[in-house]
Amino acid sequence: MFKKKKATSELALLPVAKADIEQVRERCRALVRKRAAISAGISAVPIPGVDMAADLASFASMVEDINQAFGMTPEQIERLQPRMRVAAYQAVAALGGTLVGKLVTRELVMKLLQKSGAKLAAKSAAKVVPLAGQLASAAIGFALFRQMGYQHVEACVRVAREVAAQVPPIEQT
Repeated sequence: MFKKKKATSELALLPVAKADIEQVRERCRALVRKRAAISAGISAVPIPGVDMAADLASFASMVEDINQAFGMTPEQIERLQPRMRVAAYQAVAALGGTLVGKLVTRELVMKLLQKSGAKLAAKSAAKVVPLAGQLASAAIGFALFRQMGYQHVEACVRVAREVAAQVPPIEQT
């Protein structure tokens, strides 16, 4: 279900061409949908708390995978040219409390999930009602997971575009 972490030598490069950014964006949105579906399946399990633990682990892993795909892990940002590194940090700072370019911990993901408290409460409360509640919990879990994943992908896209704007055009000779 979860991929093994890639070695540092396999780090992806920052996409700078508009087409590359869009390609990575679509690939990451597909990853978000897949992980959201898995989260929904786990949410349907009638044991309280199992879904939250699975969501934390899955979301943290997904955010790391998305950051990796966009070249936005802390290690990847540090390997950028100085001008591009500054642009990346400025773009991340302008976005505020996102997980772009940060080391993702369960505590950090938990804080992010707590900001969506009403939906999480509805998801947990729905489990009390047999079958219909489990289906509602799965639907809420899918929507919440997908929404948060899509927001992270779009944050990465904005940062990648900001950094790409700092790349000098290639001169034709």
